[in-house]
Amino acid sequence: MLSISDLNVKYGHIHALHDLSLEVEEGTVVAVVGANGAGKTTLLATLAGLLAPASGEIRFKGEPLPREAFRVVAKGMCLVPERRRLYANLTVKENLMMGAYLRQDKAGIKDDMEEMFLLFPILRERINQYAGTLSGGEQQMCAIARGLMSRPQLLLLDEPSLGLAPLMVQHMFKIIREIREKGVTILLAEQNAFQALDLADHAFVLETGKVIVSGTGQDLLDDPLVQKAYLGVSH
Repeated sequence: MLSISDLNVKYGHIHALHDLSLEVEEGTVVAVVGANGAGKTTLLATLAGLLAPASGEIRFKGEPLPREAFRVVAKGMCLVPERRRLYANLTVKENLMMGAYLRQDKAGIKDDMEEMFLLFPILRERINQYAGTLSGGEQQMCAIARGLMSRPQLLLLDEPSLGLAPLMVQHMFKIIREIREKGVTILLAEQNAFQALDLADHAFVLETGKVIVSGTGQDLLDDPLVQKAYLGVSH
């Protein structure tokens, strides 16, 4: 579904991604893990059309990925950004409607809104509440629901567990599993390496903009170097 070859991204003199290559197969969860500054957010922002690559190729569903963010969404890929980035002065319902901004099918939008309230029951209770007044976990649910309202085939999740209490982290990963079961392919960038690798079909470890190891999620959970560097396991 998604193929990235020799991707290089720069911020001025900073070389953020170095010859990065990875694949995401349809129907899978692929995790990208690494420390702060490893390049995870840069990768997802580039895929979403928010950053321009210096070189390399990105193909989505067999075609070159558009460079403009709205065209990326129209193609079927949507980013749920780090720290939610909700419209704080709009209600939950209005935020979800913004996710469907490019769609014209009113009946489908209404059906999908109902689907979001089944997936995230608390959002139905908060439907007319301003997004800026929600708790961190509620905001994350609203952000994911907003992304799903675009009906993505590939959902990009950037640090969905960031700043959440441990119980909410568990709940968030349960929701991500449910989204995958609905047929949405997921590319997940996460600092919470254990949860991400436990969920992932395939995973990549980034360090200073480079892929240093890849394999199935279970392979990386069992890798002594990954355990020591990212899972806090000492041997």
